[in-house]
Amino acid sequence: MNRTWITLAVAVSLSGAAGAQSPPPAADDPYGWLEDVGGEKPLAWAKERNAEAEKELAGSPEFAALKADLRAILDSKARIPYVQKRGAHFYNFWRDAKNPKGLWRRTTLEEYRKAEPAWEVVIDLDALAATEKESWVWKGAQLLKPDYQRALVFLSRGGADATVTREYDVEKRAFVEGGFFLPEAKGGASWIDIDTVYVGTDFGPGSMTTSGYPRIAKLWKRGTPLTAATTVFEGQPTDVSVNASYDDTVGFERHFVRRGIAFYKSQTFLRKADGTLVRIEIPEDANLDVHREWMTVELRTPWTVNGRTWPGGALLVTKFDDFMAGKRDFAALFEPTPNSSLAGATWTRNHLILNVLADVKNVLSVLTPPAAGAGAWKRESFAGAPPFSTVSVGAVDADESDEYFMNVSGYLNPASLHYGKVGAAPEKLKEQPAFFDASGLEVSQHFATSKDGTRVPYFQVAPKGMALDGSNPTLLYGYGGFEISMTPGYSASAGRGWLSQGGVYVVANIRGGGEYGPRWHQAALKQNRLRAYEDFAAVAEDLIARKVTSPKHLGIQGGSNGGLLTGNMTVLYPQLFGAVVCQVPLLDMQRYSKLLAGASWMAEYGDPDKPEEWAFIQGFSPYHLVKKDAKYPPVLFTTSTRDDRVHPGHARKMMAKMKEMGHDVRYYENIEGGHGGAANNEQAAHMQALAYSFLWSKLK
Repeated sequence: MNRTWITLAVAVSLSGAAGAQSPPPAADDPYGWLEDVGGEKPLAWAKERNAEAEKELAGSPEFAALKADLRAILDSKARIPYVQKRGAHFYNFWRDAKNPKGLWRRTTLEEYRKAEPAWEVVIDLDALAATEKESWVWKGAQLLKPDYQRALVFLSRGGADATVTREYDVEKRAFVEGGFFLPEAKGGASWIDIDTVYVGTDFGPGSMTTSGYPRIAKLWKRGTPLTAATTVFEGQPTDVSVNASYDDTVGFERHFVRRGIAFYKSQTFLRKADGTLVRIEIPEDANLDVHREWMTVELRTPWTVNGRTWPGGALLVTKFDDFMAGKRDFAALFEPTPNSSLAGATWTRNHLILNVLADVKNVLSVLTPPAAGAGAWKRESFAGAPPFSTVSVGAVDADESDEYFMNVSGYLNPASLHYGKVGAAPEKLKEQPAFFDASGLEVSQHFATSKDGTRVPYFQVAPKGMALDGSNPTLLYGYGGFEISMTPGYSASAGRGWLSQGGVYVVANIRGGGEYGPRWHQAALKQNRLRAYEDFAAVAEDLIARKVTSPKHLGIQGGSNGGLLTGNMTVLYPQLFGAVVCQVPLLDMQRYSKLLAGASWMAEYGDPDKPEEWAFIQGFSPYHLVKKDAKYPPVLFTTSTRDDRVHPGHARKMMAKMKEMGHDVRYYENIEGGHGGAANNEQAAHMQALAYSFLWSKLK
């Protein structure tokens, strides 16, 4: 619901710290100096803008009350502590008022079933940050099988994607002196065994791709310097990324190397015992998964194999060893229809749980391989979902059992976590309390008609019996990129900040997303990007035509790629909106591919350095489309100094340009936070309160 933004993500950690050197700004860009992220002058400029925004939005008692409530929600101990099973323990990372940076902790299943489990603290990040005088932000850990006593811990300074990798002894509760260590960079390490890791990092000049990710994967032995690590694979500078990994499933141990050629194109290799690589010959734009003896291939475009053409969006299965031996006997586990797509496929030890979206509603089923390894897969229905809810399933331990976690969350029903085993009814383990009164609200689904006649679904959360007179303050959220689907979910912050005050909340399922599979995404790529914006405009126009709201009461919000969306709606469809919240956005589409991770997204937007592609890209580059003599709705830009994924220069420059033109704009830059915008709950509550306060001030 209140997905403040969805990240632009890839399979590896992104590269280049926020303060990394950027290429020289364009000579004809008067605001190019703002791309100097940590420069004294740009930071002073940002702090001045922050003070202006604070003065306008944060000085009232209402703001203080809203922020306090949002902070209480974020810190609430009644939230569900989601866990991952590793050996006999269930691990969780937790932040609250007492532990703002957080605790990495663990418990047992017996304890986890209790209302208030007893937790063992593995790492106290607040204590570590205080001791080391670093603003550490947790970025995860990888534990080593089979005893899970060693971990590779990933820590970020201030929330950036770039991390420091450190080896940790879980039983001794201490970092390993002389253990595996990588200085700050995008990339990281992954376990092979107690004395060996795969590593991808900044090895020095020329070792990173133009997207800022590692292009070299190495094998590193304990007790040897990083410079002595053995190269496993070296990609091209223009690749997105390269990484190596080890599948430690007992009886099916395998080594893999993945070369990311572009955002939607990759090659995967099986690394044999002698170090040679054998490519797994599937389409470069397909997604591969290997589980025990099985291999699944999720297609993004049609594939003709063994005399049959399978459609894009299909999920195929075969035996891995047979495929590597040259056989091409696939079975289809899922084929899309005009109104359905694959949302996910989760392996347990002996089964595959399919999650399908049918008109953006989850339908789950369980598939079981044939007992003899050949023949048809058995298909059975799975647990149902409440209306207008999202159901997600994850294996508890896919190597060892058929147990699973199932999370259910809807616009009006708080998240609940269930624990089950395939073939038996799941038990409810945890349920989040309601953080706002939803009794007077209702959810509905509607369809707008886009410019080219395409039906575009959207969800609406509104008061029951709402007057259809165009007067309702309405917040429209969208993303529309990278095949990411906008599905229903409970958001306590949006409930408190928007719905509980009488607002209408709408989520648009526009093209560019994955609601109807790869075709829905591909329909808005590159030269067709404007379709996503036409879809969003169509939803806005439908809300106005239905008299849910009117332009002066209609606001929009989006971040990251959604920030590009709201930026374009501002300059292309200003007449439709009364206020815009544009968060961690891309906006200068002529420069985006040269800034931080931007080069990795050229498969989505195109290459602005190619004249034939810049010809269409400039049509959705808000920084170049904004005009002095146009009338735009009020805008709030937000970003983070420590965002090393989408460069803060986008928001800075757009703000400066629009402000000098005399438009109604304000700006807030969080000094920490990375691409998520906030490094802790205090910062998150502040940023959310600014956005809601701005919207209410403009849309009432």
